[in-house]
Order: sequence, then structure tokens, then C-alpha cells
Amino acid sequence: MIVKLNRLTLNNLRNSEYVIFVNQISQIAANHQPETLHLTKSFQKLNAALPTLAKIKTQETGSPLSNQLHDLDTERDTLFNAIVAQVRTMSKVNLSTIKPHVAVMKNFLDKHGRDIAKESLNAETQRLTNFLADYDATPEVKTAATTLNIKMLFDQLLVINNNFADLFLQRTEEDAATEKVNARAIRLETDQTLTAFLDAIQFCSAEYDTLDYAPLANELNDLTTYYKTQLKARNTRRSNGKDVSAEPEIVKEGGDE
Repeated sequence: MIVKLNRLTLNNLRNSEYVIFVNQISQIAANHQPETLHLTKSFQKLNAALPTLAKIKTQETGSPLSNQLHDLDTERDTLFNAIVAQVRTMSKVNLSTIKPHVAVMKNFLDKHGRDIAKESLNAETQRLTNFLADYDATPEVKTAATTLNIKMLFDQLLVINNNFADLFLQRTEEDAATEKVNARAIRLETDQTLTAFLDAIQFCSAEYDTLDYAPLANELNDLTTYYKTQLKARNTRRSNGKDVSAEPEIVKEGGDE
């Protein structure tokens, strides 16, 4: 029985999605005994590409420390912004006992800036380090922080910023030791291997009419249709002005590697 396979525009897939998609095709094919369908050679070539393809996923996902760094960066942003917000709030309180302390803290924030949390990662680390060192070295600022009930925010900000700096250095060292790969070149080569495998299925289905290629073809077409539908939906959201860059990767249930 001659089969026809749907094809996916592969360059629409993110790197991580591409790796998953190719692996899922390999898994599906393996479940249909490719050797009995005269697909051994092309299937072996496809499988041979998987270890190199895995390097793209490793590079794409980055260091496992990245999520920890993201959380620490978010926390230090929250702490710094909380300090700024509390000083702003206390400046509206009409109590003579706190007005001098509010003035001290406002001058301190004027000196260092209220935009620190908007900086790039390294720049923010350095500015917060300077901010906290100046805080520690200035008794009247520390007294103002205690009076305005924000000393705990300064204390926690110091801990978090130091943790971030240490972890960032650790990730930098890990990244330097990680093999860098040319994802584009690997994908182009894998595209050819994958296309050859799919072409082989269609060719063999015509050549060996006593063998049933339909179960394999149907499952592959289901996979391709799923990705086509999801990619179309994502493109529509993008066209409507939505930022889709932070959306999770497309993965068909039943395989993710």
C-alpha cells in the first residue's frame, strides 16, 4: 500500500522542539520494526544523528543553575523595590519622629538610583554591592533603615545578592567547560537525514506492496499534524501581538526526548 507522509516546515521549530520531534519520529519508527519494512539503513542513519542532536538540547537548556539564578535575581529585585516602595510610603506619613530618617533614606536612594533592579545581571550585582557596602558604612542610613522597619530587607538583600554573585561565577565556569556546538549546521544535516528517512518510507511503500506501511505512516502523520496545529496557533498569537517567546515548548504527549 502506497503511503503519503505529511511534512513539517522544520525551521519553524525551536531548537529544543526540533530535538524532541526528531526523537519522537525515531521512537515511532522503532515501534514498527523498521527492519521488516526494508528501512534499516535509513533508520540507522537517523538514529546515528541523535547523539549529536542531543548536544543542541544540552546547549539550548543551558546550565541547571540558570533557574536558580533567575529565582535569586527575581528575589533581589523584589527586595530592592520593596525598600524603594517603603521609603515612598513612609514619606507620606506625617510623623515628626520619622521625617529625618525618611529624608536620609531618600537621599541615599537618590545617590544610588532607584533603577537598580532594571539593570543587566552583572551591572545589577555591582550596583547592589556598592549600595549595600555604602549602607553598611553609613551609620545614619542604618539607623534610618531600622526606624523605617526596612533593615530586614537590607539584610536579606545582602544575602541574596552575594548568593547570586557566587552562583553566577559558578555557572560561568561551567559554561566555559561545556562543549559549544553549531546548532544550525547540525539541524541542516539532520534535516537531510530525516527527509531521506521519510522519503524511504514512501518509496518502500510503493516498492514492497505486500507490506503494510500504513500503521507507521498514520502514526507519523498524527505527530506531524499535531506540531503543525500547535505551530499555526503560536504563529497566530504572535501575529496578534502576543509575546510567545516565554511560552513552553511544543511537545506531543507520549514522548519528550
